[in-house]
Formats: sequence, C-alpha cells, structure tokens
Amino acid sequence: MGMLKEFKEFAMKGNLLDMATGIIIGVAVGKMVSSLVADVIMPPIGVLMGGVDFSNLSYVIQEAAGDVPAVAINYGTFAQTVIDFVIIAFVVFMLIKAMNKAMPKEEEAPAGPSSEDLLVEIRDLLKK
Repeated sequence: MGMLKEFKEFAMKGNLLDMATGIIIGVAVGKMVSSLVADVIMPPIGVLMGGVDFSNLSYVIQEAAGDVPAVAINYGTFAQTVIDFVIIAFVVFMLIKAMNKAMPKEEEAPAGPSSEDLLVEIRDLLKK
C-alpha cells in the first residue's frame, strides 16, 4: 500500500503537472508552427523558386504498379519538417532567454571560512 501512496504523492506534485501542461501546450504550438510553415512560409518560397510545391517534391524509387503504391523519398516534406524544427527551436530559445531575464538573480551567499580554515582552527583548538 505504501507504493501506491508514494505514487499518488509523486503524481500530484506541481512539477509533474507543470510538465504535463507544458507538453500539451507544446503539441498545440507545434501544430501551429507546422501550419505556419506549410501554409504561410513555404508557398511564397515555392513561388520564388519557380512555382515548386515542396510537399510534392519526391524522388520515386519504384513506380506504382496495380494495387502497390509507389515507393518514394519525400524530401519536400522533410524540408518542411526541418523548417518547422528551426522555427520551434528558435521560439523555445527566445522564451528561455526571456524567462532567464525575468527571473530574479540569485544573490551569492556571503563567503564564509573555507573547510581548510575550519580544520586549521579545530586543530589549533585541539592543541590547546
């Protein structure tokens, strides 16, 4: 029974709930960034490159035959995914940078005597 109680305490800690909230929000932001890249950024880039639709860029290894679909390397979809990653990584970097600026600086504890000084003092007291 102790293990169940321990798990309940772990699951109800604020850190776990914060992490779950962050993951849910992260998934939603990921979908928004994917839409931004696929629907807003890539079409103008495709027009600038001569009307290329990146989602259709692929290298066909084996053509479709009957009911068997074609085997292809979809490098256009991969390019969109890489751009998604770069945007998400940049946004996360900026968020962390802003949070670090907003967090109060930790004041350093006043420097006390070192362990060597304390040991020397104890030695001297024992000599007396």
